Amino acid sequence: MDAFDRLSPAMRYQIVNALGWSGLRPVQELSTHAILDEKNCVILAPTAGGKTESAFFPILSAMDQGAWQPVSALYISPIRALLNNQDARLSRYTQMVGRRSFTWHGDIKSSAKKAFVRDPADLLLTTPESIEVMLVSPSVPARRLFAGLRAVIIDEVHAFVGDDRGGHLASLLERLSRYCGRDLQRIGLSATVGNPDEILRWLQGSSARRGEVLRVAARGPGAEVSLDYVGSIENAARVITALHPGRKRLVFTQSRASAEELTRQLRVDGVETFISHSSLSLPERTAAEQAFSEGSDCVIVATSALELGIDVGDLDHVLQIDAPNTVSSFLQRMGRTGRREGTRANCTLLATRPPELLQSAAMLRLWSRGYIEPLRSAGTASHLLAHQVMALTLQEGGVPLSDWWAWVSSAAPFRSLSDEDRRALIDHMIEQGILMVDGARLSLGPRGDKLYGFRNFAELYSVFATANTLQVFAAGREIGQIETRWVESRGDRPVFFTLAGRAWRLSSVEWSRGRAHVVPAERVSSASWLSGAKVLPRTLCAEQRQVLVDREDDRWWSRRAREQIALTRNEFGYLASAGPQLVEDESDLRLWTFAGWEGNGVLAGLLEREFGRSVSYNNLALYWPGSFGISQSALWDWLTDLRTRGGPTREDAIDATDRFLSWRLSKFQPCLPERLERVYLTETCLDADAARESIRE
Repeated sequence: MDAFDRLSPAMRYQIVNALGWSGLRPVQELSTHAILDEKNCVILAPTAGGKTESAFFPILSAMDQGAWQPVSALYISPIRALLNNQDARLSRYTQMVGRRSFTWHGDIKSSAKKAFVRDPADLLLTTPESIEVMLVSPSVPARRLFAGLRAVIIDEVHAFVGDDRGGHLASLLERLSRYCGRDLQRIGLSATVGNPDEILRWLQGSSARRGEVLRVAARGPGAEVSLDYVGSIENAARVITALHPGRKRLVFTQSRASAEELTRQLRVDGVETFISHSSLSLPERTAAEQAFSEGSDCVIVATSALELGIDVGDLDHVLQIDAPNTVSSFLQRMGRTGRREGTRANCTLLATRPPELLQSAAMLRLWSRGYIEPLRSAGTASHLLAHQVMALTLQEGGVPLSDWWAWVSSAAPFRSLSDEDRRALIDHMIEQGILMVDGARLSLGPRGDKLYGFRNFAELYSVFATANTLQVFAAGREIGQIETRWVESRGDRPVFFTLAGRAWRLSSVEWSRGRAHVVPAERVSSASWLSGAKVLPRTLCAEQRQVLVDREDDRWWSRRAREQIALTRNEFGYLASAGPQLVEDESDLRLWTFAGWEGNGVLAGLLEREFGRSVSYNNLALYWPGSFGISQSALWDWLTDLRTRGGPTREDAIDATDRFLSWRLSKFQPCLPERLERVYLTETCLDADAARESIRE
């Protein structure tokens, strides 16, 4: 049967008459068959390729023809802004078949949430953190609310898999399945996934349904890209001002600070400019995005949040200041263009420093070969299991010792944890007073309550720690946030910074309320956000080495890019030599590995254990003082031995975690015994495979 004919009569009528469509797109034809055949799916299609409809048309059709009771479907997004953006669209689709939708997240008023609990809608748009709130909160009858749940649709699924939020979501899907007592249908949507079969495996969990990856290739003319070297943010602003006048341009930056600096400079140059990043208040972001979507000759400067499908209207051009850390991110950003008939996806990359130019060149070579990074899904996430145990004690009012594991045992982040690992975790949490046993039931212990129970258990709603920030107010209006530690670091000096593209002077701080009050200023300085070091994958770093040793120029390089890369290639001429490339650099010795930050972390840790001296590293090299006391021959012997025995292995990486034991990368680390903490740190900070491949090469 034709896919369109399999939809319900009401859905077919509305698609033709309300939407004015003549039929379904290829991805929608594939998904209609698969979803109505009750399969789990990962749906891959280019940005603006109709992925949302590919999931919702068949789901709403099944809802229309079946006895589905609210809440029967969840739509889960990685960010609130995407939920808000999809709200009106999905509300219209549900109304087309006589159903209702509701959006629930932290910005929705409690009165609206209470009304929803009393009279649930058929489709709920939400985030993982909000689901946790509903499951744990005594004021939400979660068992009744989710008793009719049948399907879960996860948008931008690639943004979940591989990090703690994804592990949290995988656990929530298992808990929801038990609540509703049925095998939930699971559907993931993405434009960019390097290993879709692994994503499907992550999505499946305990589901016994058949699974399928649905893929539709991009059609039409290829993308248009160019790479230029501009040398500074100020020069980047001048180039953006001159490029594409009269057009709508979206500019991505790699940090909030550079977004603020670029916005300020563009406004100085007379360009109508808006800004959006996570440290701006919701009203500021919404106003900027709306104004930009309604404009025609303007620029919006944004960080990564706007790459996730948020609609800011038709775009003419995307520009990127320095390189994103992955090809996947680059594809997401470039995919914001080329949506109109007869237009091409395009992106201009502007590098502000030679290292950023090299990274951009390498990233574009990977893209040109069709490479997309595979997503890694942790299988031994004991810190997330600790979080889930505590959440279950609140959800169930104490969970039986014999039953807690059954709630989440099939979730992907726990599939490699052994019985011994689980026993060690629970025993440690009991010994530390984080959990306690009362009548063969686990509940939150006194230390657990102290660590995670304050503020009505808000620390258990999210797997990430709440940032220590100050809300910034100007004339009583909230404009965004700055980090408390940065303000404190200024001491008694006057504090000037840029936020929302405008210059401010700090006038007063209400420390007890977490509020900073500001007034306009003429002096300009950048606010600082402690976002951590840039962590690049080995594949991208190894490609940078290839750019350096090659002598060919790529067609998308500008004249300035070619000239600067030629200079950089001359500096690294020794890379063509055989053997370990140990080079004296000022007062340091550097071993150029191009293994990526996580791969070099393994090698640095093992070197420290072997030679008893501190070793520093970055994405491309290991380095230490010239007085380190290791000869090239000793280093060569050590590397040769490591390679001969097939190292570094995973156990080597676990042994190399000494330097990280003082780090607090998760608020749930106090729950872990040392062995499990080392395993967690290994999966978070290190990559033995990357180190081993680098040694082999």
